[in-house]
Amino acid sequence: MFKKFTAREDVNSKTNVKSSVQRGLKTKLVEQFPLLEDVIEEIVPKKSQLVLLKCTDRLSLYEVNNEVLFFQYFDDPFFLALRLVHRYPSKFPSVRVDRGAIKFILSGANIMCPGLTSPGATLPDESIPAGTVVAIFAEGKQHAVAVGKLLMSTDEIKTVNKGIGIEVATHLGDGLWALEE
Repeated sequence: MFKKFTAREDVNSKTNVKSSVQRGLKTKLVEQFPLLEDVIEEIVPKKSQLVLLKCTDRLSLYEVNNEVLFFQYFDDPFFLALRLVHRYPSKFPSVRVDRGAIKFILSGANIMCPGLTSPGATLPDESIPAGTVVAIFAEGKQHAVAVGKLLMSTDEIKTVNKGIGIEVATHLGDGLWALEE
């Protein structure tokens, strides 16, 4: 999604978000990611200004203090910016891919099921439903390398073990990562 993204060309407008809308967004984030409840005020403080960046192709970025925290494509669920995942890694559903998948993820490829089921990769014991936004960690790496949306439930990924398991939305080194530097 952010492979060729640049702030100069792709951001169309910047708008300050009203405090009532900001409260609603925080509520939606906590509904989508329940573990954020105890840190949501740290992420989006009451006194800070949440800014909406409207981009081409109906992409909306939300930032606080010039740092993109999350984004939304059309009316899809919220996706997390990697820097937010790096600050609160245990607050989001996550999967771990094997070493062989790292170079493909960093070039923007989606994650195939065998990369999630092979030795070195781990899927959570409890099932995560399809459509859930997950943080993607890699074998031997401390921080998340990408954020994506499950196209199958984790149980389906284990049993089918073919095809695309996760659609990658953002990864280390893409346009969103460069925007935040």
